[in-house]
Amino acid sequence: MAALSAALPESQIIYVDDGSADSSLQILKADARPQDLVLTKKNGGKGSAIREAIRHSAGTYTVIQDADLEYDPFEIKDLLSEAQKHPGAAVFGSRFLKKNPNIYPLFLIGNKVLTWIINLLFRSHLTDSYTCFKLFPTEALKKFPLKADGFDLEVELSVYPLKFGVPIREVPISYHPRSFAEGKKISWRDALKGIFTALKIRLSKTRN
Repeated sequence: MAALSAALPESQIIYVDDGSADSSLQILKADARPQDLVLTKKNGGKGSAIREAIRHSAGTYTVIQDADLEYDPFEIKDLLSEAQKHPGAAVFGSRFLKKNPNIYPLFLIGNKVLTWIINLLFRSHLTDSYTCFKLFPTEALKKFPLKADGFDLEVELSVYPLKFGVPIREVPISYHPRSFAEGKKISWRDALKGIFTALKIRLSKTRN
């Protein structure tokens, strides 16, 4: 929380406690600033937690930040700067536009395959579809019919802008992944589910 508050001193931060069984909720409530919002819900997965936060988001822009700080919150300003230069665009932080030697090889392969499929389906040129650092104009974000409860939300957040005509720009970011011992949970099953999600959205008639 300290790192987020320091990186975003004037912004509202929405924290979502997704049914934790430890003291996380108490810590959030004790340390949240007056402008912040702390939400709690029954455990439902990463996607459901993010969708809950989006429902309460009210700022001009909304950016997603995982609690594990694999992504540096001080780099949010780079995404915001790019968004302000290109009104109406979404901005993704790409781990592949600068050297990040800490990416696990299997995750790298899975990301590259999924990103290639998305680019093929939607005629896009993304380099990192599964980045968790995605910034959107809030008004546009709230129009996306997001449904995923798990990690496949990252695919929805990548392809709905493409389907709805929201430009996506990318900026280089740093990445410091957790180990599985530290709680990293994504697996090859999530990649397969992501591919299915991209195909389903591409074939759907949903449009803005």
